[in-house]
Amino acid sequence: MAVLNGNGNGNSNGVNLPFLCWQCEMSAINGCGSHGETLGVCGKEATKARLQDIITYGLRGLAAYREHARELIDTNNPEEMARLLEIDDVMAESLYFTLTNVNFNFEEHIKQLMKVGNAGVKVMNLLSDLHTKVLGIPTPVEVSQNKAEGKGILVSGHNLDMLEKLLKRIEERGLSDKINVYTHSEMLPAHGYPNLRKYKNLKGNIGKSWFDQTDIFSRWNGTIVVNTNCIVPPEKNSKVLNYIDRLYTYKIVGIEGAKKIENDNFDPLIDHTLQLPDIEGFDSDEKIKTGHHYKTVIDVYGEKILDAIKEGKLERVWVIAGCDAPGRKRDYFRELALAVPENHIIITSSCGKFRFNDVDFGYVPDTDIPRYIDLGQCNDSNGAVHIAFTVAKALGIEDVNKLPVSIALMWMEQKAVIILLALLSLGIKDIYIGPRAPQFLNDEIYNFLKETFNLKVISGDIYKDFGKDLKATV
Repeated sequence: MAVLNGNGNGNSNGVNLPFLCWQCEMSAINGCGSHGETLGVCGKEATKARLQDIITYGLRGLAAYREHARELIDTNNPEEMARLLEIDDVMAESLYFTLTNVNFNFEEHIKQLMKVGNAGVKVMNLLSDLHTKVLGIPTPVEVSQNKAEGKGILVSGHNLDMLEKLLKRIEERGLSDKINVYTHSEMLPAHGYPNLRKYKNLKGNIGKSWFDQTDIFSRWNGTIVVNTNCIVPPEKNSKVLNYIDRLYTYKIVGIEGAKKIENDNFDPLIDHTLQLPDIEGFDSDEKIKTGHHYKTVIDVYGEKILDAIKEGKLERVWVIAGCDAPGRKRDYFRELALAVPENHIIITSSCGKFRFNDVDFGYVPDTDIPRYIDLGQCNDSNGAVHIAFTVAKALGIEDVNKLPVSIALMWMEQKAVIILLALLSLGIKDIYIGPRAPQFLNDEIYNFLKETFNLKVISGDIYKDFGKDLKATV
């Protein structure tokens, strides 16, 4: 697999933060490393401490996907429960691994990180299987963007199970003609699932990535539900006060002043929605596409993609995906997508797609293969791997890294960490991440990742001259 030739490194990306550990009673005053130490009182040096931090960051992302899988799992199904237990065992073992005075071996830290990554592969596969089992296999669909009417509920987050329960309750109360439900951010892929799309009051998508919520929610005069990360508190942005009285949170999500949905009782939310005026100010004619789950891509486009590769009509696949965040530097990924040649396709997932999913990329010339394929949410990132391994097997290529695939990932938080670890655990190389290097890396860890996986990091120079790097890649 090829990747942009980033020249970023540990030093240039500001990852040399002080070593800091205060997890045990023996810690130096204010924490080992707070006075410039490179070695803890226990003997743990900075690199081991950072590796343990990465383990816990990966586990946080793993826990998020595990929680969604647990909501959908059939506890009477031994196979599903066994798959869940495998993930739980890695989580428990890895937390134990970071306990004070347990392990000081670099290679074993790397091995444990790969265990966490492998658990990430398993949890995303499990969640994908459960989503398609319960909600059906997604199919491509065109969704209205920023167009709303009537009484409205806006749902943001990742929890598809919660969305189904809400839609079902509205239907049970005979209110499907009176209350419309709209998605925001990573809820967009919900429209692709047949068992969600069957609800006639699931209407369209509003807004883009998670961080536009303060503007979108302020303009939205209906109710709002945030069912997973990311939520913005009033302390971060005063605009939250404009809608806090109409904001509901679900399960672990919460901020001061919002209302809580307890025990899946959606009636207070529904009743509140009925009391509010009809939605105004969202009258766009925009459309966006979603619903290209990997199972659909392999089933519908698999043979066509293989034929197009063999005939030279399809030369390269780009995976441009990841977590979006505020900032102009992420426009790099839009410019990259726009610069991808016509005989290349773009595979995406997560909320990073909102940087370029307003573009009509059309089809690969002389084929009916769409050039833009949205696999779904961040937990659907496993789809790109399934497609790659399926294509490699069909072409007789043993090393998936030999495929004409380029990977450019934007990262923001812990879900992106588990996705990266999952890819590394599968031996995927040449991944390009950005637009900023993770600050929990140091030179030793970064150099190991670079030497072992050829991991590269975006730099400011790349953003200014992406055309040169695009040419070097292909």
